[in-house]
Amino acid sequence: MELPFSESYKIKMIEPIRKSSREERERWIKEAKYNLFNLRSDQVFIDLLTDSGTGAMSDRQWAAMMLGDESYAGASSYYNLKNAIKNILGFEYFLPTHQGRAAENVLFSALVKDGDVVPGNSHFDTTKGHIEFRKAKAIDCTIDEAFDTTLDHPFKGNIDLNKLEHILLTNPKEKIPMIIVTVTCNTSGGQPVSMQNLKDVYSMAQKYGVRVIFDSARFAENAYFIKVREEGYADKSIKQIVKEMYNYADGMTMSSKKDAIVNMGGFIALKEEELFKKASQYNIIFEGFITYGGMSGRDMNALAQGLDEGTEFDYLETRIKQVEYLGNQLIEYGITIQQPIGGHAIFIDAKKFLPQIPKEEYVAQTLAIELYKEAGIRGVEIGTLLADRDPDTRENRYPVLEMVRLAIPRRTYTNNHMDVIAAALKNVFDRRNEIKNGYQIISEAPIMRHFTVELAPAVKTSASL
Repeated sequence: MELPFSESYKIKMIEPIRKSSREERERWIKEAKYNLFNLRSDQVFIDLLTDSGTGAMSDRQWAAMMLGDESYAGASSYYNLKNAIKNILGFEYFLPTHQGRAAENVLFSALVKDGDVVPGNSHFDTTKGHIEFRKAKAIDCTIDEAFDTTLDHPFKGNIDLNKLEHILLTNPKEKIPMIIVTVTCNTSGGQPVSMQNLKDVYSMAQKYGVRVIFDSARFAENAYFIKVREEGYADKSIKQIVKEMYNYADGMTMSSKKDAIVNMGGFIALKEEELFKKASQYNIIFEGFITYGGMSGRDMNALAQGLDEGTEFDYLETRIKQVEYLGNQLIEYGITIQQPIGGHAIFIDAKKFLPQIPKEEYVAQTLAIELYKEAGIRGVEIGTLLADRDPDTRENRYPVLEMVRLAIPRRTYTNNHMDVIAAALKNVFDRRNEIKNGYQIISEAPIMRHFTVELAPAVKTSASL
């Protein structure tokens, strides 16, 4: 008899979580102005808001924290992290930051200016926010296949080379500070970028004299998909694939709270000494001295260990198979999700789930609220709220896809929790035709509104009835 698949770890510590009643949840979400970010953590049973900083660290990471060097300058923890980045990713220069958006803030301060254009594959919210805050423009060059959730394409995170070359041909290179490649591509559904596409993008960038920067939050998951999906990589280790991936980048930003499995931390890594020196000035202003950059020594030690653990196949296989386990149940129930199943999350196609809700009433947010009411499960909207308003017209930007992301924290929940999530979604799916109204905005910030937006149930006008 073939042995079933099992996790590559055992549990050493637990954290109690509480089930609530539907009556409580309906009251809590109303008090939160129908914004899932405003909920208290003890009002949530299974928290899938994000996989960022929510994973469980290993005993070796905790042990490394005890050896943290808290010296202000030149701490041994800095050199431990520097060596890990050099050995695993291949970069000579690096700057620690307290998280990924801080890395973007520092690097983009050195590179992005008013009137620039930054092409890439479906920039995520903070990336686009930092670009637009500087009065530059983020241009999506993702392949068209990424926007058909039912299409089975192995690398939906790929950049369309024709779209990219059009941007490079129609803009002077002085206006293109970088091409951003997000690995894996979160906004398109946790979808990977193939090694061939990374090679092709880098070759094109060199032809036009433009840098390539990887948004690297889930780079190890991307390497896993290259190993299992791309011809010629089955026999290579994750670390070998990662080293090859970064041959095709001039630099990277990293939210270490994902694939380095820490609760806080990030960094910039670069090949260019001059850019490193320029970014260092902003790092000192915004983050801290260049050998700590907003991080404690113990956190740098945990991060260095996490980079090593996060680039091992057994860990990645366990992590990604749990995501697949949930996704396959939803597919069996007839729920449309982004396929093939991505690395860190399940992305539910909210338009297909709730076709009766008009786009002006925030379809994905409506579904996310219904899931919370059903079972205390907190997901997040990847749709119109996150897409924000056009900075020029101030009109809503309606993306092709309206999705609810269920991000699975690393080494945190069991497959029993996945069963609860699947059953809750099936319950909502079975009563989907009873959901008639979405939501309207009553208060929003001028940029990156989804974090703090306040909503109320949509009021139907006589013209819309």
